[in-house]
Amino acid sequence: MADLNINEWREQLLQDDKAIILDVRTFDEYAEGALPDAINIDVKQPQLFLDKVNELDKTHNFYVYCQSGARSTEACAVLNLMCAITSAYSLNGGFSVWNGDVVVLSN
Repeated sequence: MADLNINEWREQLLQDDKAIILDVRTFDEYAEGALPDAINIDVKQPQLFLDKVNELDKTHNFYVYCQSGARSTEACAVLNLMCAITSAYSLNGGFSVWNGDVVVLSN
């Protein structure tokens, strides 16, 4: 697990052909704006989070974000400890520091 600043996270993500972008916010937060191709799994719903993550390819690298960085750090720890995922990267500052493309699901 590593906490990366926005520049490190974006650069590493762009160069990674085995990247999974994981949005660990609530669905309502996700619907208001998310990174393109992000998979939304709310880390505050522990059993659902584990079940959904375990359906993903664990050989990939996980780029994890939330609103400010706290939940994504927590999620990366869970990925490491409970899902045996060693390549998990949390975005310091979360979605609030993102200045790239955004997909909005709600009006």
